[in-house]
Amino acid sequence: MSAPCDFDAVIVGSGFGGAVSAFRLAAANWRVCVLERGKAYPPGAFARTPDAMRRNLWDPSEGLHGLFDLWSFRGLEALVSSGLGGGSLIYANVLLRMPAEWFERRDAENGHAPWPLRRADLEPHYDRVEHALGAQRYPLHEPGYDRSHKTHALLAAAAALPERPLAQLPPLAVTFANPGQPPRCGEPLAAPFPNLHNAPRRTCTLCGECDLGCNQGSKNTLDHTYLSAAAHAGADIRVRCEVRDFRPLPGGGGFEVRFVRHHEAAEGQPTYTAGLPLERITTRRLLLAAGSLGTTFLLLRNRRAFPGIDATQLGTRFCGNGDWLAFARERESPDGSGPLGATFGPVITAALLGERDGQRYCLEDGGIPEGMNWILQVAALPSRWRRLVRLACRFLAGQVGFDTDSNLSAELSSLFGPSALPLLGMGREMPNGRLYLRRGQLQSTWRYRPTRRFYRAIDAVMADATARMRADYERNPLGRLRRIITVHPLGGCPMGRSRAEGVVDQFGAVFGVPGLHVVDGAAMRGPVGVNPSLTIAAFADRCADELIRVGPEAPPRP
Repeated sequence: MSAPCDFDAVIVGSGFGGAVSAFRLAAANWRVCVLERGKAYPPGAFARTPDAMRRNLWDPSEGLHGLFDLWSFRGLEALVSSGLGGGSLIYANVLLRMPAEWFERRDAENGHAPWPLRRADLEPHYDRVEHALGAQRYPLHEPGYDRSHKTHALLAAAAALPERPLAQLPPLAVTFANPGQPPRCGEPLAAPFPNLHNAPRRTCTLCGECDLGCNQGSKNTLDHTYLSAAAHAGADIRVRCEVRDFRPLPGGGGFEVRFVRHHEAAEGQPTYTAGLPLERITTRRLLLAAGSLGTTFLLLRNRRAFPGIDATQLGTRFCGNGDWLAFARERESPDGSGPLGATFGPVITAALLGERDGQRYCLEDGGIPEGMNWILQVAALPSRWRRLVRLACRFLAGQVGFDTDSNLSAELSSLFGPSALPLLGMGREMPNGRLYLRRGQLQSTWRYRPTRRFYRAIDAVMADATARMRADYERNPLGRLRRIITVHPLGGCPMGRSRAEGVVDQFGAVFGVPGLHVVDGAAMRGPVGVNPSLTIAAFADRCADELIRVGPEAPPRP
């Protein structure tokens, strides 16, 4: 009989995998502890000023305890979140299901093989998560909401594209309307139970600030939904606790988890984080849900304690989910179709699913906060140097008396150009990357070249859609350097049918290490091809069903 443990389950991370697992297990009367490295963000706590944004990054060694964590590798950049609620704090709310055929389609050229589970296996879990996250579609045809010009423009462009993609208003984890009521902006939000912040929330105000963190609480983020429900069910949720290492308990039957605390008093102060005191807890089962990068990094860092993990599989099938960012810039010419309204509404309102040149893709409209719109206007001023010179010449001519026309309004007006609408593409890129450690730091072998056919196809679709919106297409400058920036890193601990095919099985259990589980995006076998949050959450929900069925006591190690 193994020694008593502090918890039945310790969950590392509070994103879509961790939050869903925490609620499901706590509701089944398991003793659950969630360890989240970041801090809590109640409504109103998200940064908006330049000074606050300067400090809104994650690097505790430099005193930064903020929301955004940027990783840079040779082939790509990856932007992830650090805070209670994980990626839900900064994602664009989209709850799309992975197309059924993408689970089963074999495509050796692009490195795709059938997954060990099917869409039918996840279907009830998709339903359950959508309900828990209060999914609502953007009310495009309601008065006031119909002014989302970007939505109308993208849907109209879809009808004109040669491949005729499936166009839809996707389910969003945003509250536009209280139950039984028509949508209204900024109304007090009715919730089934108090959130763990004990803070009031409001329906969506259409401010376009979703990706910076919703200060109105209109987004149904995981802290307002699953984590609040988990806390209500008795889960011990700890913030500012970063896991350093873990290992099996002597004699089997559980794990020791060691972590450090990033105290609020240390925020803003450079800290020797390697010297922080370690705290220790024990658990019967250990669930890793720190995201593709965080979970894989922790397993690589602690692999010596787990010889049962196949070293040839750990870190493999890493990808950026086909993320491709570009812009549709409104035209200044008289034949332009008017503003696309990038700052109106939630960040994403419409999605197109199609296939171009044999490459499956998802294309969505984007959005930016009004403050970001001003920043982009200022950043574009150097490219308008002729207008700047014209304004300067007119001003100097007036000062020395060569020009008696003192009205400079037209010249000043010309400095402000049209706005740009972000476009986000995703799809079936090749999961060709491998994550590994070099001098203790996470590295990646992912490269653009092996999957360039996909990126050329999605780039062509975006350019085509932009032209049909009567706008000018602007590629992301990183794309010209054969680099991408992803907000959806996936893989590193891929699921497989056996130890020779992956790190975990279809229920997230690590092959060769009973009681150890991966329940987040690291377990994805390749790109989801659409926004992956719902699929990760549904996968975690399915894993929780299996854990509850077998019980908290882990089987003995072989």
